[in-house]
Amino acid sequence: MSTKCNCLNCIMPPHILKKLLESDNEEIRQIALNTLLVTARLRGERSVRSNFVGAAPPSRGRRTIFDCHQRITLSSATLARSEDGPTSSDASVNRVFDGFGATRDFYMTIFKRNSIDGRGMQLNGYVHRGVKFNNAFWDGQEMVFGDGDGRLFTDFTKSLDVIAHELTHGVTEHTAGLEYHNQSGALNESISDVFGSLVKQWSLKQTATEADWLIGAEVFTPRVAGDALRSMKEPGAAYDDPLLGKDPQPGHMNDYANLADNEEGDYGGVHINSGIPNKAFYLTAIAISGNAWDAPGHIWYEALKASNTTTDFQSFADTTFIKADQLYGKGSPEQQAVLSAWHEVGIQVSRAPSRARVSERAVPEGATYDELMSWIKDLSKQVGSIEAEVTALKNGKDEHR
Repeated sequence: MSTKCNCLNCIMPPHILKKLLESDNEEIRQIALNTLLVTARLRGERSVRSNFVGAAPPSRGRRTIFDCHQRITLSSATLARSEDGPTSSDASVNRVFDGFGATRDFYMTIFKRNSIDGRGMQLNGYVHRGVKFNNAFWDGQEMVFGDGDGRLFTDFTKSLDVIAHELTHGVTEHTAGLEYHNQSGALNESISDVFGSLVKQWSLKQTATEADWLIGAEVFTPRVAGDALRSMKEPGAAYDDPLLGKDPQPGHMNDYANLADNEEGDYGGVHINSGIPNKAFYLTAIAISGNAWDAPGHIWYEALKASNTTTDFQSFADTTFIKADQLYGKGSPEQQAVLSAWHEVGIQVSRAPSRARVSERAVPEGATYDELMSWIKDLSKQVGSIEAEVTALKNGKDEHR
């Protein structure tokens, strides 16, 4: 039976924090340990709280930001900025407020989605949580940001794609509800990276070729030998630092990391194997060109809505192919881009019509009866294969409507 967890959706991959526990520097080790322990405790709190929380009334995505003042309990936080209130003197407060607004407006403008849950869910954020807390997370109700330790990590509010990444976990919860382990969990993380990057690109008015495709580029301090937490363009190349180690993300199924489905194994490597679908989206966006939030974003968004709790890489790839057909037409450049992208990361779209064409070979001149019957048999086999694939494609469309 699969292991399920009441997991916090954290931006910081646990393998980075665990690597820091090996540091010779006592302060670095202690900060990493504290972050890991706090995350584990908060996960338990979420498990208990999820049994009592009811649906919040719609609020059109109104934003409220609270200041924890370096304390760890959210209940002691004070109001720092509201939707109708003045700008704060605290830069972290304003960055989260603006980041929430950019993410909310992106989903409404591009996908006609009313806040995270589609029903106007209020957006609550908490800044300055704890002392030197190296993380930011979505806990199912609100977003919480640490200030970083100032040595390796900066204030986590500085990265718009981090903010959008975490809020998108909420979108996933209210659509497919992808279970946070193994391939469905890695897909959950990838979806957040995809739309986190799209929010940044949309805000900066960048095309797919202009974007950096980095997640959390602002999180590292200059002391770290790395560009960001992850690279969608080149999984495995985001950082290579003596303290943090080397980015372990794969970009192809040949390098898929088979890790334990427990906390020690990051629930099957959800922060690691997400590099594979990340690369597939990047390749799709580059092949289609233009703005990645247009055709590529719509294909992925519709595929997310058509997915379920246990959707894996193969199923999601198949669904993106079907959605590309429904949105842009069979055999369209958009659909071909999707097909090619998944192929490049080692996933063969099973709904794709065979590339093998019906034989164009003319009836052999002077053919004997046996040769002619063999030719007809070969032709019938090819036609039957294509008919079967067309039927499968039609059934797939019906299943996902």
